[in-house]
Amino acid sequence: MRRLFWLAMGVTIGALVVRKLSRKAEQFTPSGITRSLSESTGRLVESVREFVDDARAASTAREIELKESSGLDGDLGARPEDFQAR
Repeated sequence: MRRLFWLAMGVTIGALVVRKLSRKAEQFTPSGITRSLSESTGRLVESVREFVDDARAASTAREIELKESSGLDGDLGARPEDFQAR
C-alpha cells in the first residue's frame, strides 16, 4: 500500500512538472514570443494613451487658470479683485 501511495505521488508530481515545463517552453516558441510582444505592445499603447489624456486634462485646466488670472476669459472690464473672490 505504501509503495502504491509513493508511486501515485511520483506520477502526480511528475505530471505537474511536465505541464509547468511545457508551458514555460511554449513561451520561447515563435508564437509564444509573438503573443508576449503583442501583449506588451498593447499595454504600452494603453499607458501612452492614459498619459496623453492626463496631459491634455492638465493642460486644459492650466489654460483656464491662466485665462482667468490674466483677465482673458471674456470678462471685459473686470478688476483683479473680481478674480480673487472666485
